[in-house]
This record gives sequence, structure tokens and C-alpha cells, in this order.
Amino acid sequence: MGIIDKKQMTEEDIKLNFITPAILAKGWLDKITMETKVNFTDGKVNLRGNKVSREAPKKADYILYYNKNNPLAVVEAKDNNHSVSFGMQQAMLYAQMLDVKFAYSSNGDAFQEFDFITGVEREIALDEFPSPEELFARYQKEINDGQGLSEAERTLINQPYYTSQSTYPPRYYQQVAVNRTMDAIAKNQNRILLVMATGTGKTYTAFQIVYRLLQSGIKQKILYLADRNNLVDQTISGDFKPLEKVIHKINFAKDNRTTITSHQVYFSLYQQLVGNKTTEEETDEETLAHYKQLFDKDFFDLIIVDECHRGSAKEESRWRKVLEYFSSATQIGMTATPKETAYISNIDYFGEPIYKYSLKEGIDDGFLAPFKVIRIITDIDDEWRPRKGQCDIYGYEIEDRIYNNSDYDYNIIIQDRIDMVANEITNYLKATDRMAKTIVFCATEDAAERMRVALRKLNADMCAENPDYIVRITGSDEYGKSKLKYFISASAKYPVIATTSKLLSTGADCKMVKLIVIDEMIGSMTEFKQIIGRGTRLRYEDGKTHFVIMDFRGVTRLFADPDWDGPIEQDEEFRHVDPKEPDGEPVIMPTPPVEPEHKYVVDSRGCKVTVSQRMVSVYDTDGKLLRQESIIDYTKANIYGTFSSLDNFILQWSAEEKKAKIQELFSEHGIDLEQVKANEGMSDVDDFDFICHIAFNQKPLTRRERAENVKKRNVFAKYGGEARAILEALLEKYADSGIYEIEDMDILKLDPFVKFGKPAKIAQLFGGREGYIRAVRELENEIYKAA
Repeated sequence: MGIIDKKQMTEEDIKLNFITPAILAKGWLDKITMETKVNFTDGKVNLRGNKVSREAPKKADYILYYNKNNPLAVVEAKDNNHSVSFGMQQAMLYAQMLDVKFAYSSNGDAFQEFDFITGVEREIALDEFPSPEELFARYQKEINDGQGLSEAERTLINQPYYTSQSTYPPRYYQQVAVNRTMDAIAKNQNRILLVMATGTGKTYTAFQIVYRLLQSGIKQKILYLADRNNLVDQTISGDFKPLEKVIHKINFAKDNRTTITSHQVYFSLYQQLVGNKTTEEETDEETLAHYKQLFDKDFFDLIIVDECHRGSAKEESRWRKVLEYFSSATQIGMTATPKETAYISNIDYFGEPIYKYSLKEGIDDGFLAPFKVIRIITDIDDEWRPRKGQCDIYGYEIEDRIYNNSDYDYNIIIQDRIDMVANEITNYLKATDRMAKTIVFCATEDAAERMRVALRKLNADMCAENPDYIVRITGSDEYGKSKLKYFISASAKYPVIATTSKLLSTGADCKMVKLIVIDEMIGSMTEFKQIIGRGTRLRYEDGKTHFVIMDFRGVTRLFADPDWDGPIEQDEEFRHVDPKEPDGEPVIMPTPPVEPEHKYVVDSRGCKVTVSQRMVSVYDTDGKLLRQESIIDYTKANIYGTFSSLDNFILQWSAEEKKAKIQELFSEHGIDLEQVKANEGMSDVDDFDFICHIAFNQKPLTRRERAENVKKRNVFAKYGGEARAILEALLEKYADSGIYEIEDMDILKLDPFVKFGKPAKIAQLFGGREGYIRAVRELENEIYKAA
């Protein structure tokens, strides 16, 4: 038997016979540091029409590690019909994603090497591939100008990640974030900023950083700062649970210096309740005094600031004062949405981010859920003006001016508009999934309560099954706040719909939220990103493949803003000036809207609201609009592209032996006709009639109407008793379920057909299988005879 020509070998053959032996010969296997065919992404989820598909994950042929935590190189293989360097661009892309400094390509003849540190690309022989020791020596020599690694760097490099049966290994970007943080701390960098999109596991990344630092002994006293109690509790009981024996949650009212300082990891709100004072009444100096009572200024050697965009970089904020008190500690700011304005700058305090993982990257990698927007426009969005002398329901004369979306629920309450929003939400859930977790962001806490009431009226059947089907979850609602942990739980069914104002806009890990409703005005890009982030968690296997944003205020225009998921840059106008004590020209601070003394309340008799348009928008990961059209327009365009005319459609429909092939045609274009029909309230209409109606303006008949027309014509008279009964039952099935069900002979295995015997016996009533199929075809022709 002759030797196979190298040119005839597959890529796998080349790997097996040439590339893998060359790498193993240099000792990579002995260190258990070589992985082959590694999936390091999950594969992007794509939305096409109302269909969902998933791309293949990114796979590296080889990832080579110096030790378990530290990848050094990526190797891409090609068959021998390609050049040695053909896979280099792919290898470089993967190397950049994995943050490794060496990329290799090979076709089995040699290796092409690219060194990211020096920028040198060269070809080396198969037997010249470097050993782990050689490559790591080059790495540390090049990155530290020949000085090698410091003792701290060596210590941190060798610290393992936390692993257990219940803990997943870090994703590639989390590993990069942790390793870069380790490197920065080893180099004595004391201010560190990590920017990671909502849903990408910031707290898990923080946990792995803390775990490795504690294990190394480099850091021993750690403070984790957050600004909401539920965030602290969620973090302690979640990602940080493996450290529960060394964790303490600070309570200023109960703790004292003698009992608190024996722990290693401390969690704290930067504002704490003391006595009867609220957080708003407590001054910055009082907040700082509490820390001084418990801790010396050098007590902590590491501070992690969660959601640091919320205030830590604002020069007059309490966080800033606390951080300045513990200024000797290494401080890590973590956020999905860093703030860079004329008077707030995360970059000014923490420095440039050492790592950024964006929403775009998360969606592209298949770790975050893609989304589409349903923009609902009403006839009063831009303008509503009361009649002369018109009064509200309390008898107050309504101020005569033009009202618009920025007024509704803020200055004036239009009850019919609230009912319309509730109706649109309910209809969408009825057409898709009534158990889909939904957040409704309302203008105020009062508006959230009104929305809760309106939704309960329309969903009384679901509320009868469980009264917590709809719950208001706001800062002042103790009952609602008690239900928050159940709402964000992936396993708890209830609550399903949460109406809120600001409470759920940040921090709450809403794993299964599939619908985000925006019914408030949002001017801040940071707040907008935080709200969108409530839906980005992807749980593909659990049915959370994407999420929908239902926008009633036009705020999704912010997707067109250049700052949407764009580069993080310090504002050119940023000044190191305390806004309270301006140096030179006054600094203008934004002011929240002032609540009017009296909100006008207008019922449906005073203002009737109708929906004028529903637009479906699909965006790419850069926030660029891919397409925007009504659901019906999108379907209509695809019908025109498939069938040139009504006559052409009828001919093709009649010619198809299996009508399901027409349904498959639409499915290939990303259109689920059943869902579109449900959205339009036409679920009782045949696909044939629906297509004729929306594309060719024909009056539709329901399936029941078509079935009754067939009965009137007495078309079954020529068949005997049992055969006739079979056809009458098939016609009834058509009226209930549609044409596709009666085309499948498996229907004969169900009631009411089983009483006639097995499918083969039933077919004999028509002279055999072919006779039965012929009879069904005749029935279909009769159903569509009027067309």
C-alpha cells in the first residue's frame, strides 16, 4: 500500500501526521498545556424575521498554555493545498481575542510565526517549534525589557482559578480580564478600571480576582463596595459563596472595631442606615466617619467598586471620599457603562480601562442575547392639546398647551394611553409566551402602580392562577421588593411581569427577561445601556434566545448615537473642579424634572388614544439599523418576492401536493406565519387566506367558514359510511387546526380516527394508501374551490 500524497490529506490528516507530532516533540503534552479544537465562543445567535438560528462557535485548532491559567500561543492548521502562512490571519484574530502574544499557522511543511510583542513574522521549520520554557522565556524577556518577571508576577501567574463541580471555568474574556488585573497589581498599579457589558459576569470575574489574590497572599483585606443592598446580598449568596467563611457584611449600626476586623472580604454599601437617618439625610462626613470608627485608613489593601459609574468618579460623591480615605489600597472600578462627561470621569480617577468587553463582542461571541425593537407610535406621541376649558376628572381646568411624550405620566396622566400600553403588552405576550418574564419601565412609581392595575385588568385569568403574575417592584414598595429575588430567579415562575421605575434599571441580574418595555423618557446613554442590559442574559437551552424591546417613547433612537457601544474616551470638557465649589465659570449640573403640584388626570372620555403604527427594527451589534418595517410589510415584501401575483400564488398553492411546502418557503425567509397571524388577531384564518389578504387585498375566510361551505355542497355523498365519516372528521380537524395537519397520515393515529382502526385499515376504506391520498387531495380542492 503506497503512502498517501500530502496534497490529498485532509486538514485533520495534516494535524495528526505533522503538526501535532512537531508540537508534542517539544514537550507541550508533558505539561498538560495543549488543547486541541477548542471552542472559546458559543456561536452568535442570529435573528431573521421571527426565526432564530445559531452560528458555529469559534474554534482554535490548538491553544498552548504555559500553565493552567496562562495561554501563550494559538496554532491554526490548514491542509497542504494552502501555503504555510495561509491560516495566519485567523490565528492572529484568535490570539488577539485570547490575549496571547504568539500566533502560528501551518500546512504541515513548516510553521509561520507572528510575535505580537516585537511585530516580527517569520517562517520556522517543523522541528524548530519552541518548547514551553523557550516560549515563556521569550515572552517574559520581551514584555519586561529583558528584566524577567518580578516575584509578585511569578506568584500571581501560578495561582489557580477557583474550580468546583458547581462553578463553570472562566470564559476566555473573563480569563483575559483576570489575568490583566493580576499583571497590573503585580506591577503595583493602584487604580484599575474594567469595563464589561451587562450580562458578561462582572461579579464572577471579581470573585476570581479576589480568590487568586487571597490564595497568593498578595492581598489579605478586601472591601467590596456597592450602592444597593440587593446587589450586595446577590453577590454574597451568588458568585462569592465559595468565600462565605471569610466574608463579612458591614452593618455600621451593629459592628464595632473589636469584632469586625478578623475577616478577609468585607461587603458594604457606601451609604448605610444609622439610627433613624435615611441615606439622603446622612452627610458625606457622617458616612466617612462611620468607616473611620471601624477601620484604620490602611486597613484594606484592595477595594472593588461595583457599578462604579454610579458615583465613585464624581468628585463630590461619597464614594470618592471613602476611596480617598483608603487611598493606599489598590482600587478596581468595575462597570458596564463608564461615565465620561464634563464633570464626571471614571478615566480621570481609575485611568484608562485595562480591559473592555463590549455588548457587541458579547453578542458576536454568542454569550449575550441579540434583540429587536418594536416601536409603537400613537396618535398623541408628538402632540395632544386639550379642548378649550377642558377639565380633568377632578374638575381642574387643564392648562392649554401642547402635551407630548415628555409630559405623559410626568405632568399629565392620560388613562387611555396607559390602558393602550397595557393592551399592547398583553397582546404581544398572548401571541408569544404569557409566561415570558417582562419588565415595564415607567415614568414614576405612581405610573408603575397605574400600569400594574391596568395590566391586571387585562390578565385576570393569569392573576387568578397566581396573584403575583404582575407585581410592582419599586423602591418604596416593600411587598414588591420582597418579590425581587423571585422575579430575577431563573427557576421561579412568578412574578412574570414587573412594573418599575428605576429600581430594576441596574444591578438586578434578570436572567430570563424576554421583554423590556420602555414607557419612560430616557436622556442618559448610561441609563439606556443599563436598561437594555436587563435583557442581555442569554440562556439558549432554557429558551431565552433573544429579547424584545417594546418602545413607547421613542428612546431607542439612542441606538443611532455614536456613543452606543463606542470607544471609551474622556470628555474633552472634563475639568478637575468640584461642582459645589466652582473655580472660575459656574458648572451647570443637570436637574431632575420637578414634580408639578397637581397632575392632571384625563380619562378616556377626555382623550382617546389609538396606535397609529407598529415598527419592527433589527439592529446589528454596532447599534446600526439593519432594517425597520412593520411586521406586515416585512411579510408582504417576502410574499411579493416569492409569488408575482395572486393568480401565481393560487396556482402554486393548488399544485403543491403538500401545502406545508408553502409554509417552509416562508420559514426560510425567517417568517413564522402562525406568529404573524397571532400578532394580527387572525389565528383562525388559513395561511392561504392570510397570504391572499395581506399581500393581494382579498377578503379572508376563516377555516370554520371554509369548512361550512364544503358541508353545504354535500361533497361526501359518493363515499360509503365509514369513509364518509373519516372525511367529515378530517374537515373538522381542518377547521380546528389547519390544512397541514390533515396532510399527514399520522393524524389517523389520533382521536377520533382510532375507533376506525389502524391507518392501514382506514386507507383500505378508500382502496388503499393511494386512494386515501387522492381523497384528501379532493377534500383540499373542495376547501379552496371558491378561490
